[in-house]
Parts: sequence; structure tokens; C-alpha cells
Amino acid sequence: MSDFRQPGPPVWRRLDSVTQTVEHEKTHEDVRYEAVRSRDARFDGAFFFAVETTGIYCRPSCPAVIPKRRNVRFFATAAAAQGSGFRACRRCRPDAVPGSADWNVRADVVGRAMRLIGDGVVDREGVAGLAVRLGYSARQVQRQLTAEVGAGPVALARAQRAHTARVLLQTTGLPVTEIAFASGFASVRQFNDTIRAVYAATPSELRAAAPARDRAARRTATPSAGVPLRLAHRGPYQPGPVFDLLRREAVAGVEEVSGERGRRVYRRTLRLPYGTGIVAVQERPGPPGTDTGGGWLEARLHLTDLRDLTTSVQRLRRLFDLDADPYAVDERLGADPRLAPLVAARPGLRSPGTADPDELAVRALVGRAEAERLVQRYGKALDAPCGTLTHLFPEPAVLAEAVPDGTPGALAAALADGAVRLDPGADRDDAERALLAVPGLDARTVAVVRTRALGDPDVAPPGAAVPDTWRPWRSYALNHLRAAGEWENDR
Repeated sequence: MSDFRQPGPPVWRRLDSVTQTVEHEKTHEDVRYEAVRSRDARFDGAFFFAVETTGIYCRPSCPAVIPKRRNVRFFATAAAAQGSGFRACRRCRPDAVPGSADWNVRADVVGRAMRLIGDGVVDREGVAGLAVRLGYSARQVQRQLTAEVGAGPVALARAQRAHTARVLLQTTGLPVTEIAFASGFASVRQFNDTIRAVYAATPSELRAAAPARDRAARRTATPSAGVPLRLAHRGPYQPGPVFDLLRREAVAGVEEVSGERGRRVYRRTLRLPYGTGIVAVQERPGPPGTDTGGGWLEARLHLTDLRDLTTSVQRLRRLFDLDADPYAVDERLGADPRLAPLVAARPGLRSPGTADPDELAVRALVGRAEAERLVQRYGKALDAPCGTLTHLFPEPAVLAEAVPDGTPGALAAALADGAVRLDPGADRDDAERALLAVPGLDARTVAVVRTRALGDPDVAPPGAAVPDTWRPWRSYALNHLRAAGEWENDR
């Protein structure tokens, strides 16, 4: 496997010799160019390439004519390509690729920063707010992000806003002015300038150039009908085990899973920074035994405030683990004699996360039945219930006041006052120590929270016979054992 797909900082940044660094980077870029030459969709989102003679940047699988090597530049992020003056390809739409798996895997400040930016923190709190959450100065955050991904937090947030704007322009009939502010732009002028810079088109031209499927969706997309989305993933994806888990765990009033296996729909309520939402995600199995390099899950979002679109999409991506690199996971786990047949049977098996980390922590502690009781007694009722979805899960502050005694009350209080932080930028080790300090919270529950709420791909429950050879993907390995019905035998 090439080193640029491995978790953690690229190898060439850790080399001491300048000569080694140059030679390694050349080799690294040659590998990337081979991925471009073969139009390898496995690397979509892992990097971007730009063509100096056209001024356009693309995803590796772009079907356009392959450029000459001397004209190609490589970038870690779309924002870095935009910052160098390149515009997004209208054919392959590089802004629509899955996110780099690194940002969800990595536990360092860059990985944490990228997760927070994806959650919309820069749009809501600015760079200063991002820096406070990370425990660094704004200057340090700027320097580390620029060195690692080629763009600072403002540029990264700008690229994300542009993508949100394109989705709304091409899939809804909302007025351009509403889209500008819903996407997070401070003014219509800033919105227009950014769209022109990123897509080399005006907002109206971008809307008119929408693919046929997006134009068809736009005719039915209204605020009441919701925003239709395709949540892209790379490589094979096994929706069955994910939807099985969601069905087993579904808390009445907050979640539901309906339909027959293979065609199920998962629906849930969302508490978001500016309002509330209801999302529906469809199970979409791919053809058995095939891998076209990626696919998507169909979703529809109903939001009381469209400014929450970016945040809600990122939370769904974490819930369904859509930014994972299944090739890296399957390669490592498939080399293990015990896991090899399981990986072959379920390539691309994911490690589901959560749409609400605080909610997940409480539910992991109290169980499904008690969680349903808490929802009915203390959850906030929706202004407009939608079928069986009637409530939001109660906030930690509400639970801390309503049930102050015992471990649930202590956990809720710790979440409410910030003693335990589970947001996308939380340090996983710090969060685990804070959770273990909550009276009555056991290590097994903490392991579940670390896996699901914090998205750690390498967690093993205490006392489990899990070999180190499964690192750094032990969370995925255990999901394979669970899916095969073997994990209970190991406990």
C-alpha cells in the first residue's frame, strides 16, 4: 500500500535527510500520477490533482483526457487547489468526493481540526473558536494546517461553503440569496465571488449546468420536501450490518428503521446548532461481488434552518462511516488467517459512529429501554412531529437536572459542564480519562463511547483477546466478528 493512504502524517514529513525527502516526495507523486493514469477511484478524496495548462483540478478518477505528468500538480485538499488558483472540474465534480479517511482516523491536532471544520465550527465560531477548542493559538492552528494540507482554516471552510452552495443550487429551487446565507457566506457578494472563483461560473450558470438527476430532484425539492442528497463513499460498502445495528438500537420517538432488508430506510431526529432536523437514509446494497471504486447512500434532509446543512451531512457521514478507506482496512485485516474469510465475505464492512456523541454516551450507559423512557419524559417534543419521530433526545443539561443521582446523572453533568468533551475535535485520550473519572462508569462502556462517539478505529474492549496484528483497525475487526456471530464466543 502506498504511504499516502496510511493513517498519520505522511512518511516523507518524518524523514531527516533533505535528499531523502526530495526523493521520497518524487516517488510519492509518481505513485499518485499512476493512480490518475489508471483513473483509480479508490483514491478519490485522498488527494486531488490539478492541470497547469487548463487551470482545473480533479479527482483521480476523472474521465477526462489524462494530462502529461509535467503539467500535473498534487494537493491534499480541494481548498489547497483552489488557493493555488485552480477551479473545480465540472465533469468529475471533485468537491463531491468522500472526505480523506485520514481526518477521521488521526488523533493529532490536524485531524481534530479537520473534523471540527467539517462540523462547521469555523463558520459558527471563527478561527479563534476553532483554536480554543483545540487548545492551540490561532497562529499555531493556521501554521499546522497550512503545512500539512496546504490551506488554512478559513480556506478550508470556504471550500466547504462552496460545496454546500453547489448542492443547494443544483438540487433545490431556493432563491440564490437564501442559498448564499444558508451556505454560511456573510454576504451575497462574497458568495458570488467564491462561486466564480471555485467553479468559473455564476450561481445561475452553475444551477443551469446541473446534471439531469439533480434537475429532476430540484423540481420536487422544497423546504417541506427536504433536500435530496447522495452521500458518497469510496470502495465497497456493506449497508446490511449497519442498518441491522441501527434497527437493534433504535430509540422510539427519536429513530425508526422501516422496510424490508435491502430496502430499509433509517430515519431520525437531529439537534443542530441553528435548529432541528429529520433525516431519512436509504439502504442501498451494491451488486454482489463488485467494486466500482465507490458509491453512495441516498438521503433526504428536512431542516428548520438550512445553515445546518453542512453540519448535518458531516454527522451523517460519521454515523455511517462513509469517509473510511476500506482498502486499507481490508488489506490489513484480510492478512489475518482468522479474519481473512470474514473480510472476503463482507468487503468494505464499516464501523458505525453516531450523529450525536453526547446522546450516544448516555445511551451506551443506560441501554435502549431506559433511553426510551428518558426521551418520553425529558426529550424536547418536535414542533412538527413526523410519523413516529416526535422528540429530540434530551440534552445533557436537562438530564443532569432531572436525574441528578447515580452514574447517568454524573455523566450528564460532566457532558453539560464540559468536563467530558465528545465533539469532533475532542482529544480521544483526554476524553477517555474524563469518562473513566465519572463515578460508576465502567471501562467497557467507555470503550463503546470511544469507538462510536469519538470514531476511534482501533478500540478493543478491556480484557478482550484481540491481537495487536489487527492494529490500527481493531474496531473494524470486532465488527467482522460480530457480523459473523463469533464475537460472543470471545467474551
